[in-house]
Amino acid sequence: MKKVISFLMVISFIVTGACFAGAGEIGFISMKDILLNSDAGKAATLDLKKFVEERKTQIQEKEDMLKKLKDNLEKQRPVLTESAYKEMELSYQKEYRDYKRFIEDTNEEMKTMDQELSRKLLPEVLKVVNTIGEKGGYTSIMDVNSGGLVFHSKANDMTEKVIEEYNKVYNAKK
Repeated sequence: MKKVISFLMVISFIVTGACFAGAGEIGFISMKDILLNSDAGKAATLDLKKFVEERKTQIQEKEDMLKKLKDNLEKQRPVLTESAYKEMELSYQKEYRDYKRFIEDTNEEMKTMDQELSRKLLPEVLKVVNTIGEKGGYTSIMDVNSGGLVFHSKANDMTEKVIEEYNKVYNAKK
């Protein structure tokens, strides 16, 4: 009986070893880091930052105008008739609603721009990842940011290599 158990254990170790030997190399990347730290990603981020700065200025102007309206409304309250005060208050509320709508629209535009930039860069990055995977003999390359992955070895992290290769491709197109 001991011989049978020992024999089965040896067979299971051989089969397990053969399975792992055939599995090949598994690599890991951080797509988020690639999109943020590659030359193309940095250029896209710069465009997004310019948009944000423009909007920030516009938002600040609107906030200043609202503050002036509110201050003016409070200063004139004692001397205004009830109907004049309500009219000025309605005007203020309309401007405030416009301000809130402008902020919502700006946030939506930023979100759309970010998605568009990612959608534009992603296929190019995936081509580089596929090329590296094929040349390196990897059986799979996983994104560490895509959920479900609890641990990965930093030794198999290919993010920097992908960024370098993608920068070569991106800069060659310029």
